[in-house]
Amino acid sequence: MQTENESGVRVALGTRHLCTVEFEVGGGIIGIGASPFGDRRLGYISGGRFFGPRINGIVLPGGGNWSRSGRLGNRASVGTFDARAVWQTDDGDLIYLSYTGRNIIPDDVRATFADPAVPDADPSRYYLRIAPVFETASAKYDWLNGVLAVGVGERTDFGVRHVLHEVL
Repeated sequence: MQTENESGVRVALGTRHLCTVEFEVGGGIIGIGASPFGDRRLGYISGGRFFGPRINGIVLPGGGNWSRSGRLGNRASVGTFDARAVWQTDDGDLIYLSYTGRNIIPDDVRATFADPAVPDADPSRYYLRIAPVFETASAKYDWLNGVLAVGVGERTDFGVRHVLHEVL
């Protein structure tokens, strides 16, 4: 996509597939409750994996997502993410990532999330987007230190899956 900035300079914006990451959430979600700042929840990352054209490996246990939610009118919940994780590449390098994001989940979809007997809802029925950044000391993967990514997520029976795209 080509656009012009306020000075009339042409600026390109695009994306390319970075990887898919599957976060396993262990121990369930801890509901802290509704405080004056919103309904706070905590989910621990117990593992997972990531795979893509330039990077593959596992998600180490110990990260988590400190989310907050509220209401979007009378039809859906809206939430934020504050997540951190450590990845280990197939060749042993470590990558720290953190991300923020947003979700919008209609009430009828939220009800299916709470019932383990109901199959996962169609991801087109809800909105789950993240914006991860990376940090690594690895010479091989140092290119990640300059990457901003965006991800489209879906809830799974093991946690969450995000398809990440590098913003070019």
